[in-house]
Amino acid sequence: MSAVLHSAPRCASNEGVAATLTQALGSMLVSAHEAHGEVVLTVARDRIVAALQLLRDGHEYQQLMEMAGVDYPDRAERFEVVYMLLSVTKNHRLLVKVSAAEDTPLPSVTGLWPNAGWLEREVFDMYGVIFDGNPDLRRILTDYGFEGHPFRKDFPLTGYVELRYSPEEQRVVYEPVKLAQDLRQFDFMSPWEGADYVLPGDEKAEGGKA
Repeated sequence: MSAVLHSAPRCASNEGVAATLTQALGSMLVSAHEAHGEVVLTVARDRIVAALQLLRDGHEYQQLMEMAGVDYPDRAERFEVVYMLLSVTKNHRLLVKVSAAEDTPLPSVTGLWPNAGWLEREVFDMYGVIFDGNPDLRRILTDYGFEGHPFRKDFPLTGYVELRYSPEEQRVVYEPVKLAQDLRQFDFMSPWEGADYVLPGDEKAEGGKA
């Protein structure tokens, strides 16, 4: 078996990373900490493009691997957008967060990473976060005419509309959601573990004892 000439680098340690990047980002940085084995940086919203460019060009975080959204309805700026960066040369990952409200657009980073176009569309579709400068900010996961943003905490679990094929109209039609039955609470406790209530059928056993 031939030897590997260019083995992948070992995962870089987080030691000193937060301190180095805190000094480099300066006033662009809101906070820095380590969580779940990864360094997490929170950056000012209006400086996100400059901060990510510095991380890409000055600290070798070449790839934007993914973007994600989080909804905190009780906050004044209810959304967090998370940029997941990867340094190929150092084999190190970094999370960069920024806050946004429903009416505060985020600067698009499509100028830094073209793949951000689709990633920003996903966050827009699921949460309603607006990305200023995205050249094609359309829904990408939900259907045409979809109402609302399904990953928001205040979005109903059943949604607002449902679709079905109509043999009469010979097309797919949208209708208000109609539940065939009320939402039920399921209890998957094993009857052998002992429940605090009478299980269905127990009344028969009690009757047989009488």
